[in-house]
Order: sequence, then structure tokens, then C-alpha cells
Amino acid sequence: MLNLNFPTTPDEIAAWYERGRKALPGGVCSSTRFNQALGGPVYGSRAKGARFWDLAGKEYLDMSMSHGATLLGHAPEALREVLDIAWERGLLCSLDTPFHIALAEQLCELVPCGERVRFTNSGTEATLHALRLCRAHTGRDKIIRFAGHFHGYHDFTLIGGHPPRDHVNDQPPYRESPGIPKALAELVIQCEYNNIAALEEAVTLHSDEAGTILIEPVDYNCACIKPEPGFLQRARDLANQHGMLLFFDEIQSFAKKSPGGAQQDFGVLPDICTIGKSLGAGLPLSAIVGPAYLMEKFKPTGPVAHSGTFNAPLLSMLGGLAFVTEIRKPEFWETINRLGERLYSGLDEIARNSPVPVRFQHHGSRFSIILGTREPVTRYQDALAHQPELMLAFCREAAQRGVYFHDYGGSACHHGYSSAHTLEDIDRVLNVVEDSLRTIAPASA
Repeated sequence: MLNLNFPTTPDEIAAWYERGRKALPGGVCSSTRFNQALGGPVYGSRAKGARFWDLAGKEYLDMSMSHGATLLGHAPEALREVLDIAWERGLLCSLDTPFHIALAEQLCELVPCGERVRFTNSGTEATLHALRLCRAHTGRDKIIRFAGHFHGYHDFTLIGGHPPRDHVNDQPPYRESPGIPKALAELVIQCEYNNIAALEEAVTLHSDEAGTILIEPVDYNCACIKPEPGFLQRARDLANQHGMLLFFDEIQSFAKKSPGGAQQDFGVLPDICTIGKSLGAGLPLSAIVGPAYLMEKFKPTGPVAHSGTFNAPLLSMLGGLAFVTEIRKPEFWETINRLGERLYSGLDEIARNSPVPVRFQHHGSRFSIILGTREPVTRYQDALAHQPELMLAFCREAAQRGVYFHDYGGSACHHGYSSAHTLEDIDRVLNVVEDSLRTIAPASA
């Protein structure tokens, strides 16, 4: 099976999709891999740099980049040595090594709140274990979280993040999937991002039972909403005043604009953060980062459980070291900034002249496309103006032109580029965006 011959003709690909549906729900291993814009999954054949190829051999310029995980590009040269070293060392699946210590030291230097690190594989794992630590420290079970933010797929945070329009004000907050116990919704206090008055009210009313303010500092998962001036600092002050922990979920925002993430970008220090997505250079790796007094409460130095057979496998650690090495280079950020300047100035020009109401919002190497409005989106309620059907039509048109934007079911989620993209790639993307918007204009009338 390791020498499996991939299908290439339309009939062969269709037959494999049918096989996939009989072995995998929907023929996919992750729900969002079923591309609603294209009517099925995009099965990949190979990827390199800023491009991937589907089974039929069609080449796509990638503007998803593994949802932000492959910031160095697909199959970057930095990983070639990683694979060789891991093989030579025997993979060491369930043992720590000096590589683990070296990467943790690097992250403590890069991340402003960092004094200790615990690694996980996914962002979902990271926020799950970090919340357990926060609750153990404060002795308070409830959390304050914000509509529009995403903190993984575990039951404690898949509540009140992206409620439908008619459930925005549900009390207790809206559960985003069947199977989440109703009792867990009682532990979540939903608040509006960038609304200082609403945050002050939530903290005042629940300070005796809520111990954590959980924030995605840049809301990449809903219109790329950035914090308005003073909001993060007010959250910091309120946490201090009421004995709460300020928790920045930087799974996505880490290393998208600076090596230290959003806490470096906006100059506000959280008590604890989670980082990941791009950390493993395309390999699965996330981390919990925080001060010693808090992190030492994890076993074996404290009472809080955190373990796992597949925590921090050697291959991912080496990927993390390769990634950190790259983002410490000034030329890496020169490339990211140069590409961003060309892309975002071009997108702004497109938005001004587009026949379809559209807005582009960005932070670092990731951006959102909001269709149906030209107004700034600063809160979750603003993002409800986005029109999912237009987004699906846009993604479909762009894919036909060889540029891949992941559809996210039509939501105003995030897209992005990598250090492997070129200025010529960006110019092509801008042309495709402009053409695709022009093509879907009748649908927006």
C-alpha cells in the first residue's frame, strides 16, 4: 500500500471518492476538508512551495497554506534535514531529548509571557490542557470568551463561538455541535469582542465564579477582527483587579506578524498563551507557554494532569526548531512584509472598485474576505453581514482559475500566503480575485 498508485482520470478519481465515502465519513478525515464550493474534497497528489497539485494534475497557487500551518511553504528545505535526523535517531516517539529542551528555551526567549513550555500536538489539545491549568490555579470553573473566536474542537470551548444569527444572545450560550452536554454551556460566559462595557459587565457580574478571560487576540476565524485600541489592555487590567487569568489563544496569531505573536504586536502581556499552527513548519505541534509560577503546577512539579503518549514526538520538535530558526532571520520578515504590502494594497484597490460589496481585513500573513459589506468589521454582529453563498461562488471561480482559497463552508474565515510565495504569485492572486469578483457580481445583485 505504500506504493499506492494514485488515480488520475476523472473516472478513477470518482471511484476513489466512492471508496473514500465507504471508509471515511464524507470521504474526508476532517469535516472542513469537504469543500462545499467544489462539491467534494480536493484530494491532493503533491505540494511544493506555494503550490499543490490535485489528483488530476491540476496546479493550484495555494492561498490557504494548510490554514496557516505551512508558513514556510510546502515541503520547505528546512525540513529535509529534520527528516534525516529523526530517522537516524530512531524517531523516539515517547521520550524527551535535548531537542525538546532547546526548542522550549527558544520559545521562552521569543514569546513575551514565556518562562516554561509544555508541548501538545494540536491547538485543541493545547487549549484543553491550558484551561484545566487555569481552573486549577483560580479555583473557578467558568470562563469568559468572545463570540467569533475559535479555541479548538473540545467541548469546553465549542460553545458560544460562532452562533447563528438567531442564537447570538442565547443564555446559556449556543452549543456549536450536537453531543456537547448542556451542562458545559453553563460554564461559558459569552461576551462581545471589542466591547469594553460588555466585558466590564461580564467580569463584574461573574468575578466570583469566572477565573479566566479567554481571547483570540486577532479573530482570524471571523473576519480577521483586530483588537481596537485599549481593549486588550482593559482586559489585562480587569483580570488583575479580579484575580482572573488572561489567556491569549495564539494558535493562529503566533509568528504571523512578528516572532512573539500578538502579545508582541499589541504590547499586552497575558498570564498564559497557547501557540501553534505554523510552529511545526507543517508538522503537528502546538504549545502552552506561561510563567513559571503557573506552569509549574503541571505534574510532576504540581498536581495538574498533562500527559500523552504522542506528546512532542521527535519529528515535530525538530520541525519546531527549524521553524524558529527561520523566523529569527530578519530576511524572513522582510519577505513577509514585502509580500503583504503588495497583496493588501492591491486588495484595497480591488475593494474600492469591486462591483460586489467586499472588504479585506488582515494582520500579518493572514487575511479575511468579507462579502456583502464595505464597512469595517470590528465585532461579531458586523460579520453577520457576510454572505456565505457569495463566498462559495468566489472560491469556486478562483479555483477554476488555479488559485485555491479554502471555502470554510462559506464563512468569513482566513486565508494567507507563505514565505515561499513570490511577488509574481501575489500579482496573479490579485488578478484572479478581481476577475472572480467581477464574475460573481450578478449573484450579488
